[in-house]
Amino acid sequence: MALLEVCVADADSLAAAIEGGADRIELCSALELGGLTPGPGLIALAAQAPMPVMAMVRPRSGDFVFSRADVEAMRADIEAIRTAGLAGVVLGASKPDGRLDEEVLKLLVEASAGLALTLHRAIDLVPDWRDGIDLAIELGFERILTSGGAANALAGRDTIADMLAHAGERITIMAGSGVTPANVADLLAGLLLKEVHSSCAATMLTAGEKAVALGFADPTRRQTKAEIVAALKRAITGDS
Repeated sequence: MALLEVCVADADSLAAAIEGGADRIELCSALELGGLTPGPGLIALAAQAPMPVMAMVRPRSGDFVFSRADVEAMRADIEAIRTAGLAGVVLGASKPDGRLDEEVLKLLVEASAGLALTLHRAIDLVPDWRDGIDLAIELGFERILTSGGAANALAGRDTIADMLAHAGERITIMAGSGVTPANVADLLAGLLLKEVHSSCAATMLTAGEKAVALGFADPTRRQTKAEIVAALKRAITGDS
């Protein structure tokens, strides 16, 4: 049975993931931007969760090509996450051509000593994912989150199967992006996936038309729902 990691970006989503029975939580902010480093208040709430929490370390939106100043900010965020008592960090860094930035990753892994390590979907940008997997193993990552280089995990299923074969028991390959209760069985069929990743989110209307009109908010936002978490867990286990 695959473990379910639920990605959350606000306090209500965190509570929903816990209520719905997530096995592990990925904590971030600004999910609409692909996930950024969470703030200290949300980190403090997550530190009370009854399951392991991995915090995203990504200091800005955009690409994963980080400057020295970005790296220093990330190192400080990692220390704050450690101090708060979370289980680990989720991070990645790229070169302009999409290859993983080994130099930056070595600095971040060093700063993360004692914390669990997930390599995020920077892996989906690399020209050759085999090289990316091998480097992640060499650096000490425990798992890699991937969609198989596709827009969603189901579309990248064949590549994920190849990644699983290449990784073997050396590192965990976690499938994510677009995973829902309706499609997870198709994703898992015939794949020896140990972990899947989903926001388990529903689209919500933004309260306050003026906030939208003034550009403070989008008309809709995504929020994790406990019933979707529970439904995805049931679909993974095959329970009706």
